[in-house]
Amino acid sequence: MKVAVVGATGLVGSTMLQILAERNFPISTLIPIASDKSKGKLISFKGKEYPVVTLAEGLALQPDIALFSAGGSTSLAWAEKFAAVNCFVIDNSSAWRMDPDKKLVVPEVNGHVLTKEDKIIANPNCSTIQMVMVLQPLHQLYHIKRVVVSTYQSVTGSGQKGVDHLEAERAGTHDKTFYPHQIDLNVIPHIDVFMDNGYTKEEIKMILETQKIMGDDQIQVTATAVRVPVMGGHSESVNITFEKDFELDRVKTTLEQAPGITLLDDVQQNSYPMPIHACGKDEVFVGRIRRDHSFPNTLNCWIVADNLRKGAATNAVQIAEYLIVNHLV
Repeated sequence: MKVAVVGATGLVGSTMLQILAERNFPISTLIPIASDKSKGKLISFKGKEYPVVTLAEGLALQPDIALFSAGGSTSLAWAEKFAAVNCFVIDNSSAWRMDPDKKLVVPEVNGHVLTKEDKIIANPNCSTIQMVMVLQPLHQLYHIKRVVVSTYQSVTGSGQKGVDHLEAERAGTHDKTFYPHQIDLNVIPHIDVFMDNGYTKEEIKMILETQKIMGDDQIQVTATAVRVPVMGGHSESVNITFEKDFELDRVKTTLEQAPGITLLDDVQQNSYPMPIHACGKDEVFVGRIRRDHSFPNTLNCWIVADNLRKGAATNAVQIAEYLIVNHLV
């Protein structure tokens, strides 16, 4: 199988390569693709070196699957061209997520919606992925009415520029101005651009993507997205109101048994999810599970995941694996 990674030199692209290797994804030909300025740069994959090619050169090689992580403008310009040569495009940008003709997929939640005709498949926002992983099994039991989420998002969610900004401040050079404010020793309640309604684009993504992935536009979601000076792993405080009452023990058992989720919820032993638990791992961690006594049928929980892995690269690779296992590619 010929597999292209578009944006192979970036943070998510390099993580995609790492995960393809870790999971022994069936590859006969690897096609690392990046911008023209990176052409010829060597990428190491499973002990071999591969030269980076341009988008046009990669397209001419007619890959079977292309994992895109090179930004929305690149996806809009090139995804349909790759799809036209019978390539399955799994796109990590926001370009296609809310397109009504494109599937937005977290395999454990809604992989079943995929068909052979879905040549462009959208990979959701990192914060949305980890949240719906927890919401879906509980929605099946108790039917969710409303979700209130506040995020604590790593600088790696901004790509290399966000990492460079934080590292420069910690080194005392202060020559990086990617964020509008200092990020070290600070938190910034501002991710992506502000919309006319006062929400950021990141917050709107979480609202609309959750409804689309879960196939229920009656689920009401409100979000506040915050950048924190953490190098890897997004955290979320999530408040969930159900139509039905619930039993805490059943909630915990259900989450413990759900695929891709690890329960860390023993406060007597100070056991709860933190970014250091999730960093480098593919599971979504959940804990601090407790009843909200201020409102009926409402639950509080805390969700953490590695945003570069399950929040981006791993989810994309899992979509590709789903296509293969179900004979769609």
